[in-house]
Amino acid sequence: MSNRDLTIAEAAERLNAADVTVRLWCRQGRFPNARTEETPFGGYWLIPESDLRKFKPPKMGRPPKPKPEEAAAPKKTAGRKGTKTNAR
Repeated sequence: MSNRDLTIAEAAERLNAADVTVRLWCRQGRFPNARTEETPFGGYWLIPESDLRKFKPPKMGRPPKPKPEEAAAPKKTAGRKGTKTNAR
């Protein structure tokens, strides 16, 4: 790969991702050397090819829940004297 700048569409094709996803990654700063170019009609992103070489797409979906042994123990609250506490 040479060190030329790619448009969103070109980068999306190489990464096998949607254009809107690559645009989101640019806004999130996942391509450290990506920059915007302003025109009278609006701006557009340019992404260096070198940023694609070391890019790993983030995992999709919600992070997994912690395992029961990793979860913090529930906090015990002290009840007032003479009242029942709700133990669940």
